[in-house]
Amino acid sequence: MTLTDDDKKTIEKYALQNAVKYGQAPQIGAVMGRVMGECPHLRPKAKDVTPVIQEVLAEVAKETPEQWQARLEALAPELIEELNTKKEPDKGLKALDVEEGQKVVMRFAPNPNGPPTLGSTRGIIVNFEYVKKYGGKFIIRFDDTDPQTKRPMLEAYDWYVDDCKWLGAVPDEVAIASDRVPMYYDYARKLIEMGKAYVCFCDGADFKKFKDAKEPCPHRDIDPEENMEHWEKMVAGEYEERSAVLRIKTDITHKDPALRDFGAFRIVKTPHPRPEVDDKYCVWPLLDFEGAIEDHELGMTHIIRGKDLMDSEKRQGYIYNYLGWEYPKTTHWGRVKMHEFGKFSTSGLRKAIEDGEYSGWDDPRLPTLRALRRRGILPEAIRKFFIEMGVGETDISISMDTLYAENRKLVDPVANRYFFVWDPVDLEITGTGPCKTTPALHPTEDRGCREIEVNNKVYICKEDAEKLEEGSKIRLKDLYNVEITSTEPLQAKYLGDSIESVKKEKMRIIHWAPMDGVPVKVLSPDGEFTGIGERQVATELDKVVQFERFGFCRIDAVAGEVVAYYTHK
Repeated sequence: MTLTDDDKKTIEKYALQNAVKYGQAPQIGAVMGRVMGECPHLRPKAKDVTPVIQEVLAEVAKETPEQWQARLEALAPELIEELNTKKEPDKGLKALDVEEGQKVVMRFAPNPNGPPTLGSTRGIIVNFEYVKKYGGKFIIRFDDTDPQTKRPMLEAYDWYVDDCKWLGAVPDEVAIASDRVPMYYDYARKLIEMGKAYVCFCDGADFKKFKDAKEPCPHRDIDPEENMEHWEKMVAGEYEERSAVLRIKTDITHKDPALRDFGAFRIVKTPHPRPEVDDKYCVWPLLDFEGAIEDHELGMTHIIRGKDLMDSEKRQGYIYNYLGWEYPKTTHWGRVKMHEFGKFSTSGLRKAIEDGEYSGWDDPRLPTLRALRRRGILPEAIRKFFIEMGVGETDISISMDTLYAENRKLVDPVANRYFFVWDPVDLEITGTGPCKTTPALHPTEDRGCREIEVNNKVYICKEDAEKLEEGSKIRLKDLYNVEITSTEPLQAKYLGDSIESVKKEKMRIIHWAPMDGVPVKVLSPDGEFTGIGERQVATELDKVVQFERFGFCRIDAVAGEVVAYYTHK
């Protein structure tokens, strides 16, 4: 197997990070875990990857801590930052600054250009939980005023509401920004009349030159009457795209260039995907303006936003000051990075789906809520995961294993156990006739047994078969003991049922499947697994089961073959 340059770079950066973190040459296991987490395509070839990692570690061991630090800063500076990032020490949601008797109103405001991802799910859950804690109102507001660059998906509106209900975070109100454009126009006119907004005809590059020089553009001091004429022509569609922008006056000499006369409306003549809107408007508010107006109109008392949006808050502050409004109390939180997914964007995922890289938004490899639902991750686990994460400005880097651990607590007591053999090969057994075994459906809960008819052949996994030699003694789980008499073809003889013999001779215990089993296909983040499962699996539609020695899976379809989505170990 030949590793790509990107694979080798991944190995090198995690080896260096581990060395920097602990001040000594890393162990192969620690590096292997991080590499496989980022490169799932390498997992089936772990034996081939090991020597490459060993070579890298040998080179790292020759260097000094100073060299490790310098190389890591050059190769992957974000991993230096990760080492300095600590998870919030306190679990759970901290108290909000709420006045006595105050009705708390909070919102989650997605752009519906795709379904909720894990990142947006955090916003749904935390905002809802605060409203539930203090009493008040939870609003979903669709910020869908960009019909061009981040073009909304019609299905996504319903997906968001449906996923909110599934999470147990039912919104009290749903607002759609594209339905409220006339309201934004009214406020634009008010600000123009006040002399606080103006129509700018500068080319983008030219305006940047003025802004960077802390100088007003030629249109800044045009009187409100003339600005209003230009505005009405914009709204009437008399200007072309990029030819005019409505700007909010701020302090043109402000030390932060991002706060100097920011754009509030731009011309976009692409029709909106919602048929009730279509081409009704050609002037659309930018997010800072739309969000500022909506947070006031919808009565927000508290806002949670990313710390990277602090400039947005400062820009919106000008609008609030001009209109005499009080800004909502704001809390900022840091970013959450999931090791298994790295960086992704909804628009990027959308293109990958359109290109056929993924089967859809519920492809098990994706970090969408629809994918997690289909895999059998329960809403209770997701809620607890994000609530315990809390709200803090520290960036958090965390593994999906933490979410899986919460889900495992919920599914383990209720998931029935079954055998599933992937990459099956025949094992012929002599010395015993047809029989029936009745393994328990659950190891600790009294839920009865499943019945499996066995003749003189069973299926076992190819990877188990490849480890067998003539004379090997193994236990077929919940069946009996056998000794391998031939590997080509694979044959064994019956040795009896004694569990004591298994312990005494330290026999390996492997799972198996009956010859009359059902075909099973498991779709997982690591690829597709096909094989044979017990027939009774077909009775578990829409439920999570545990395939022994494989993992938990949600049964998605049972027509013909059983299709299961991998949940977790």
